[in-house]
Amino acid sequence: MENEITTQNKLFGKTFFWMFLGLLGSAIVAYYTYSSGLLFDIILKGYWEILLIIELVAVLLFSLLFRKLSPTVVGILYFVYAMLNGVTLATIFAVFELSSIIYLFVISAVIFAVLGIIGYKTNKDLSSWSPYISVFLIAGIVLSIINLFIIKSSGLDFIIDWLVLALFCGITIYDINKIKMLQTVSEINQEKIYIYCAMQLYLDFINIFLRILSIFGKRRN
Repeated sequence: MENEITTQNKLFGKTFFWMFLGLLGSAIVAYYTYSSGLLFDIILKGYWEILLIIELVAVLLFSLLFRKLSPTVVGILYFVYAMLNGVTLATIFAVFELSSIIYLFVISAVIFAVLGIIGYKTNKDLSSWSPYISVFLIAGIVLSIINLFIIKSSGLDFIIDWLVLALFCGITIYDINKIKMLQTVSEINQEKIYIYCAMQLYLDFINIFLRILSIFGKRRN
């Protein structure tokens, strides 16, 4: 039992450390991209779509080739994605006031911590949530695309924000619980499993933060 707790603590410790590094890197890149004017150059010169494609390729390579790649390559892909995501996140500085971004980032961190505690304290294995999460996630993406290009309703946008926020709150609890249930990592190099878990939690936090910012953020005039 003591061995099990030690393994869990080590796994969570390294996971949150990698997650923190990814978030810190994204934040620094995002602010620099906006404050330096690089964001507007990227958009005006037509590089925005290319950037999104590269970001998608990075996360797909991470997900699909995770088991085959070396820990070094996996770590590089994680940081490449975090840095590229930082560039795209620079748009929030153009849309929302800085005080609102900082305040809601802190609120998001508190909510994430509470969800993490719930996921960690839950002794039940929540792996049965997986198919439902996949279905709702796909439904949310499809609905967002339909509203973006066809319906174009701000009211529906608001509803989608709340639904996706609720979904990622559930996913965060599920992911924390899944990490807790990882008793053996013999099939995957131990250094890689920390990065994989960090990527999951990084994405959870970013999605929670962006939805909270979209709902409650104070926009620039």
